Amino acid sequence: MKRLWTWPGATLLAMGLTLHLPLSAQSLEEPSMNPIRITMEGSEGAAFSAHWRITHEGETTEHIEENGTVPAEFNFEGTALEGTVKLLSDGDRLEVDIQKGSNRSRSSTQGKGGTLTVSIR
Repeated sequence: MKRLWTWPGATLLAMGLTLHLPLSAQSLEEPSMNPIRITMEGSEGAAFSAHWRITHEGETTEHIEENGTVPAEFNFEGTALEGTVKLLSDGDRLEVDIQKGSNRSRSSTQGKGGTLTVSIR
């Protein structure tokens, strides 16, 4: 997370640039945005589909994986994530691990058609 703090009459030195801030400057901070890491494990080569909805500042973007295989990993940036994952192959096991900061969600399913609905904030 990047932060920019300002103080009345302060000089900020960052990446070789010097900024002279006015006496009336206010403190600025980027909204809280954390990396979200999704790890897909289970039966080697198990096929899955996934629909991820990543939210930041009230706006949602989507990422669709129509035919993924295990193992797989996805990395997003946002304030929240919701997703639906469906196991497409028969006789396989699928484990989904999602981590955002200190929050963690783990789910698993077995058998073709098994569907997981997951979220993390």
